[in-house]
Amino acid sequence: MSDLVPPETLKGFRDLLPDSMIARNEAVERIRRIYERYGFAPIDTPVLEHLRTLVGTGGDETNKLIFRLQTPEEETAGLRFDLTVPFARLLAQYPDQVKLPFRRYHIGPVFRGDDPKVGRYRQFTQFDIDAAGSDSLMVEAEVVATMADVMKEFAMGPGEFVIQINNLGATHAFLTQIGIPELEQAKRVMRVIDKLAKVGLEEVRKELGAGRIDASGDPIPGVKLTPQQIDEITRYVAIRGLDRRAFTRELKALLTPSERADRGLAEFAELADFLDALGVTEQEAVFDCSLMRGLDYYTAMVFEAFLPQARQFGSVLGGGRYDGLVDRFSKTSVPACGVSIGLDRFIDALTHLGKLKVATTITQALIIGMKGVPAIELLRLAAELRGSGIRTEVYLGAKGSSMKDQLAFANARGIPIAVIIGEDEIKAGTVSIKNLVIGKVTRAGVTDQAEYKKQARAGQLTARRADLVATVREQLGVG
Repeated sequence: MSDLVPPETLKGFRDLLPDSMIARNEAVERIRRIYERYGFAPIDTPVLEHLRTLVGTGGDETNKLIFRLQTPEEETAGLRFDLTVPFARLLAQYPDQVKLPFRRYHIGPVFRGDDPKVGRYRQFTQFDIDAAGSDSLMVEAEVVATMADVMKEFAMGPGEFVIQINNLGATHAFLTQIGIPELEQAKRVMRVIDKLAKVGLEEVRKELGAGRIDASGDPIPGVKLTPQQIDEITRYVAIRGLDRRAFTRELKALLTPSERADRGLAEFAELADFLDALGVTEQEAVFDCSLMRGLDYYTAMVFEAFLPQARQFGSVLGGGRYDGLVDRFSKTSVPACGVSIGLDRFIDALTHLGKLKVATTITQALIIGMKGVPAIELLRLAAELRGSGIRTEVYLGAKGSSMKDQLAFANARGIPIAVIIGEDEIKAGTVSIKNLVIGKVTRAGVTDQAEYKKQARAGQLTARRADLVATVREQLGVG
């Protein structure tokens, strides 16, 4: 009987190999620079929280997705399902250290016992920004502008991304005027509307009414609204995609004047002005009454970003204002607003669209030693290159590997430069430097064997040992 443990991951969890992590790290660094450009500062929190911290913040559906466990002290704990609730807890816990207003960014893993599917995992990474301590709509405007800058950072041009914005205050005002004033029923209606992009309008109408059968054949109970209420909701969610001021006028014509409706309309109008001031175009950010957020803690403006050419990945950025969340942990109310990037889903979508290159190595130069060359010489070369900032690896494959095998290793990994040294080079005080990128381009399409061998030396040159660093840097194009 074998004692071997099967090497496998749990359902909904995954390993990330270098070709994934290299692209991921590049994306994180590019996003981080944008966040810092807007003044957001880094923080971190534990992945484990007291269960009481998490339960009840995201709603009943989210409560069901929390991974629960017990600490060695027999405290009931849960794996965080997002980075927003821990941030609210942090604001309440450190009022003297965290001076308001405060901007933060936070990257880390979160966990949800969800049904895994394309772009959805049970462990995934979020990359958040939040601003706490201000109820000004300038916060929403800056968050949306940050979202737009992130998208444009990855060569997203006009029409390649869209940020949708809605105001839940205006939505509550509308639901009240059609006979749905109770908060819990209104939240249920909004959770159904939130499925619009996934299941379509007809399925949403069914769920708002008597109910529907989902794709797996399971019955979904309905909200039991009247046909007239469902028609009114259909009319409401159709207000979208207009220019921002035309949207506000059309929504105003639908809403019955009330304190909440008037405030929602005023916020739409003010946000439109602020987005104009920040240079966020009408094509980049649109007002859309169909947009809802699945988590219960959002209170006013909400936003999500989509990639129209990769809709199967769903929303890649999402967030909004959550002015009441800190109140759960403190008697001092702290208004807050933020947005989260689902990093795994975002990277999957960018890779699908060809906006993020997949790389198999970060190594820029491989040291290749010929037979008879002492290992100490190889290490000296590597140390010199590394000392100048060039990412360098010494070939450590099978002892006695031929130059052909070592070059094949470099090509397979995508390493651009090979530094080759043999006994002749040591005696002459030189090194051979081979630009593998040039060599690959030169040999592309060559079918004649003799010509292929002739072109094998393309991109190869000999440099004085003293010129090693300068020559490699020149071949890499880093100056």
